[in-house]
Amino acid sequence: MEKQDLVERMLRAIRRVILKTSHYSRSLSRSSGLTLPQLLCLRAIRDLSQEQDEVTAAQVSSRVGLAAPTVSRILERMERAQLIERLRNSPDRRRVLIHLTETGKQRLAGIPTPLQEQFVDRVTSLAQEEQWNLVASLEKVVELMEAADLDADPVISAEFEAREDRKLP
Repeated sequence: MEKQDLVERMLRAIRRVILKTSHYSRSLSRSSGLTLPQLLCLRAIRDLSQEQDEVTAAQVSSRVGLAAPTVSRILERMERAQLIERLRNSPDRRRVLIHLTETGKQRLAGIPTPLQEQFVDRVTSLAQEEQWNLVASLEKVVELMEAADLDADPVISAEFEAREDRKLP
């Protein structure tokens, strides 16, 4: 195979990943009215609520792997959309607890598994050596694209969502 053919295959593979991510994000947005980061935060709140009595923004941030300021903006939008409510803790007024509303619970019902979770399930089924090879290859692609200095959250999402996250009112 010629060098040019290999490069074309690489570019096509990268483009397919971009297209899949974009297609999934648009589909999710159309069907649920949520962006992927919003969905991940809602699911995290639901899951954390089942594990413990109190849920905080810091716990949500840690669970979804997004920066605290990003999660804070997402929570503000979800509160305005009445998907969650934030309440100050009585003994410690500085501590804000997060709860899903009935509207939030209904919105979560029937939403398909996020692309990210599907990917994680498939990758973890690979042999560890194959996982390491994949990581090395992807990190090399990042290096070749001169993208190593970009700060990226561990969320598979279309680029505009991570920055804007403006689907909700």
